[in-house]
Amino acid sequence: MSPLPFMARSLSNHCRRNCNPYLSHYSILGNLSKQVENKINSHPCMKQSFRGLILQSAAQSVKIERLSDSDFGIIEVKLERPEAKNAIGKDMLRGLRESLEAINVDSSANVVMISSSVPRVFCAGADLKERRTMSQSDTRAFVNSLRSTFTFLEGLSIPTIAVIEGAALGGGLEMALSCDLRICGEAAVLGLPETGLAIIPGAGGTQRLPRLVGTSAAKELIFTGRKIDARYALSIGLVNHCVPSGEAHLKALEVAREINEKGPLAIRMAKRSIDGGLELDFPSALKLEEDCYEQLLNTTDRLEGLAAFAEKRKPRYKGE
Repeated sequence: MSPLPFMARSLSNHCRRNCNPYLSHYSILGNLSKQVENKINSHPCMKQSFRGLILQSAAQSVKIERLSDSDFGIIEVKLERPEAKNAIGKDMLRGLRESLEAINVDSSANVVMISSSVPRVFCAGADLKERRTMSQSDTRAFVNSLRSTFTFLEGLSIPTIAVIEGAALGGGLEMALSCDLRICGEAAVLGLPETGLAIIPGAGGTQRLPRLVGTSAAKELIFTGRKIDARYALSIGLVNHCVPSGEAHLKALEVAREINEKGPLAIRMAKRSIDGGLELDFPSALKLEEDCYEQLLNTTDRLEGLAAFAEKRKPRYKGE
């Protein structure tokens, strides 16, 4: 078993208790070397001039940034593979999966933003140059892993926001579809062009898109492989917000902050109730809502919310 999830949780909890103002960001870039692991264990809160702690390894394409101070609880996953326009290859997929697994066991995480460090592109989809070197069995294994990773992303207990500037195509759009919310700049281009390559969207696109925008609109986009602009994406409900180019990150951070100040347990239960209920008949969905509500009745946060309301002050939620 990789030590990564355990280390991420331990590091997060230690720094939250002792030095969270100095924990600005860290990168999860693959399997950590033993040398780096030992160094982290002996110096878990190293201060650096940029107010961050960076854990590095071989891969360089996926990074995690933990926001600090009043934004503590917001985590940003950054895609950073400029030479391939963030096309998803084996290494990048592994880095993404490990990053999500680390977040999944971090109890201090309240909301996740997935963004790109590469200008004018969110994610160009699968790495087709790498795909050409794969055998049929290799291709099948990769697509299965991609689908599994996006399903894992969708199943995170906390809200996820895709921050889209530029192209979100193929697997890039499927990644965004796996998030709870999508916010894009007006120059964004979105599409599922797979039918033009004689394949179909294979990482959830044929299932998530119609559930989001309706069957008819989804079929047209998938059958034609058409690329659409941000305004049209907003009009069919594919994205939640369309803002001027370059401002998607600011808008996403604004939304993330709104979520982050709410009761964290309530946010988790709301997501569970909504997502789970959509897969059930209506009476069963109402029962799920009842069960989720019940789990919040005996929490400290619920009492804190009532006290803060009565005292006309901002609540101080602890996730308890």
